[in-house]
Amino acid sequence: MPDNGSTPSAAATRKLLSSRPLERIVVLGANGTMGYGSAALFTQAVPHVTFLARTRAKAEEGLASAIAQVRSPTVASRAECGDYNEDLESAVAQADLIFEALTEDLDIKREMFDRVESARRDDAIVATVTSGLSINALCQGRSESFRRHFLGLHFFNPPNVITGTELIAGNDTDADVLDFIEAFSRLRLGREMVRTADTPAFAGNRVGFKVLNEAAQLAETLGPALVDRIVGPYTGRALTPLATVDLVGWDIHRAIVDNVHANTKDEAHSTLELPAYMASLMERGVLGDKTGGGFFKRDGKTRLALDVASGNYIPISEVALPDMGYVNDIANLYAQGRYEDGMAIFLKAKGDEASLARKVIAGYISYAFHRVGEVAESINEIDRILGMGFNWAPPSVLVDTMGSRAAVDMIGEAGLPIPELLSDAANSSKQERFFHHPNINVGRFFVAS
Repeated sequence: MPDNGSTPSAAATRKLLSSRPLERIVVLGANGTMGYGSAALFTQAVPHVTFLARTRAKAEEGLASAIAQVRSPTVASRAECGDYNEDLESAVAQADLIFEALTEDLDIKREMFDRVESARRDDAIVATVTSGLSINALCQGRSESFRRHFLGLHFFNPPNVITGTELIAGNDTDADVLDFIEAFSRLRLGREMVRTADTPAFAGNRVGFKVLNEAAQLAETLGPALVDRIVGPYTGRALTPLATVDLVGWDIHRAIVDNVHANTKDEAHSTLELPAYMASLMERGVLGDKTGGGFFKRDGKTRLALDVASGNYIPISEVALPDMGYVNDIANLYAQGRYEDGMAIFLKAKGDEASLARKVIAGYISYAFHRVGEVAESINEIDRILGMGFNWAPPSVLVDTMGSRAAVDMIGEAGLPIPELLSDAANSSKQERFFHHPNINVGRFFVAS
């Protein structure tokens, strides 16, 4: 099933779904945020979902969280709980799909797969929700049966809300297994499926966390409040970058950027080095929202921002921010559906903050287009996972809105490498659009606040 952005016909999807049973799913790590969120999603599609964790009590906590997250009685009626010591082997032996959602650690996952391999049926599919570890490394040394049925199925949090999903094959993954999981995920789970290469952080996180980490680097000198104002919703993102890092968790952020920084050497390598201040604060227990604060926190109704130098927090209302009146002008145009006019103001806005915003967005576009052929076959896949996984304006949507020539000029002014795809488009007499999707309204990405 090629991933060209089109949806397979209903008849083709039904035929694929009838090719094998999928009625029992086991979720490993079901007490974690991704584990119980994924398990909740699965209960909407299959009759039996087993929540497994280190203890039954932890699994039951996961089930309670899943019920609260989706507010559906179907979750409890189709779920059962167990623990690794007493219930793993028997549950895995009956499972059609084993879904691993353990912590982002290669050794921990591989140790769990030792147990899964000894208990699973030869035809059972094993999927990992890793956010960027190598699929081939995770199944290295496994049996042929395991490798043929092993794949990455990367949901984004929370999976009941965010539909973008990456499907990643290993070198030995059976093509029929991939097609089946894609059909199941599209039809039964309502996913926007994107096939990506087995490269560090795949497609969405490779590009997305480059931007997030660059924002974290800028926060060291500018402060979080100003950075999230500069790279705010008007640049095409529903949630500002540093607030996103807090939501994801600093530990997860670190695991992703450390993985990419250690295993790639691309043109933006320096932007993927974790800032030293973040590492230092993490040693003191700062992990973002999960620990009560990261770049931002709340004291009652008062929102506070981190002072990077001291490690203390100050009310955002006391942070001196420069006048960026152009942001409100852009937001007003977006609210009227005048996206091209809003982007024109962005491209011409004066001041250091506007220049820095353009540099970050130029880097986002340049980096994404340069990853074509490396992380995915075309810009289409990268666009769709950033749009439906991060809820960010896809790079192509920004290019289409500002014009390819303007995009090339912006990238050049930022001193960044210009992708050949964009250069060719800018020099062409035909002004064709890059982004085409029958079911995605690009207006959703232009946030008017």
